[in-house]
Amino acid sequence: MRVVSIVGARPQFVKLAPIARVFEDLGVDHKIIHTGQHYDMNMSNAFFQDLSIPDPDVHLGVGSGTHGVQTGGMLAQMDSVLMSFQPDWVLVYGDTNSTIAGALSAVKLHLPLAHLEAGLRSYNRSMPEEHNRVLTDHAADVCLAPSATAAQNLAKEGLSERTVLVGDVMVDVCYLTRDAVQNSDAPVPGVEPDERFLIATIHRAENTDDAMRLETVLKALRDLPLPVVLPAHPRLVAKAAEFGIPLNGGALRLVEPLSYPEVVKAVVAAVGVITDSGGLQKEAFLLGTPCTTLRTETEWVETLADGWNVLDPDLTRLSQTATRPTGVEQRNSPYGQGNAAHAVANALIEHH
Repeated sequence: MRVVSIVGARPQFVKLAPIARVFEDLGVDHKIIHTGQHYDMNMSNAFFQDLSIPDPDVHLGVGSGTHGVQTGGMLAQMDSVLMSFQPDWVLVYGDTNSTIAGALSAVKLHLPLAHLEAGLRSYNRSMPEEHNRVLTDHAADVCLAPSATAAQNLAKEGLSERTVLVGDVMVDVCYLTRDAVQNSDAPVPGVEPDERFLIATIHRAENTDDAMRLETVLKALRDLPLPVVLPAHPRLVAKAAEFGIPLNGGALRLVEPLSYPEVVKAVVAAVGVITDSGGLQKEAFLLGTPCTTLRTETEWVETLADGWNVLDPDLTRLSQTATRPTGVEQRNSPYGQGNAAHAVANALIEHH
C-alpha cells in the first residue's frame, strides 16, 4: 500500500512524525509532499530534523502569499506529483491551505482521500481554517476523528459512515517528546534558570492583521506580572514591523521560533500558556499547564473542562487567568492514550 502525506505547516510536521514512524514499521510505502507553506528554517526543516521525519520526496516551495495565491500555487503543481506517485491513499492533515489544496487535487484525480484530525469545528466562519476543515471532511473518503466530539460533529453532517475514531496523533508525539526532554539540561530560550515565566504565541489573522488589535494584545502581554517568552512567528513579526509595533518591552521577551522539543520543554516549565494556536492549546492540556486562549472559540472544546483552558478574546481577564492554578490535579483523556498513529494505519489498511 502506498500513502502520500501532504504537509506544509508546523502542526502538520508534528502530526506527521508518529505517522511516518508507524508506516515504516508496518512496511507501508510512504511518500511525503512538502508544500512549502512554512518555509522558514525554524518553522520547517528543523521540525523534520528534531522529530526524525524522513526528508520530503517532493518540495513544492510555494512560500508566502494570500490564501488564494498560496492554495493556487500548490494546486498548480500537485496534480502532476500525485499522478506520478499513483497512491492508494492521499493523507492530508489538519486545516491549512496545504490541507485543502491536497484534498482538492486528490478528489479531482479520483484518488482515495483520508483526512487526519477530521471533525473539528469552531463554528466561526470568519476563520479560513474552518472552511478548509469542513470542505476537506466532506471531500474525504475516510474521516479520521481525534475525539468523540469530533466524531459527533461529523455524524451531525451526515458523515458517520466515513468516520473512524482513531484518537489524536499529537498525543503520541507530545508524550514521547516530553519523556525525551524531561531530563535535559538545555535552558528554555529567554528564561533564566529557576525563573517563573509564561509562554505566549500569537499568529492568527484576527489578532495580527489589525494594528489596534495587535497593539492591544501586545500591551496586555507587556503588562503581565511574569516574564512572557514570545516566539517570533513570521506572521507576527511581519505585521508588527508593518505597523511599527515593538515586540519587546515590559514583560515580553522575544525569541526565535522554537523547535518542537523546546516548545514541549517550555510548556512543561511555564506557569501558564497564552495563545491563539489550536495546537498549543492542546499541548498545554496534555502537559498539564493552564492555558488562556485569545479567541472567541476553540475547536478543542475538551480542553475547557476543569478550567485547563480559558477563552479570553477581550483580554479582560488575562492578568488573572495567565497565572492561575487549575484547582484540579487530574485531566481526562479525550484524545486517546498515545497509540493514534497505529489506529490511523490500521484504518487505511482496512479501507484499502
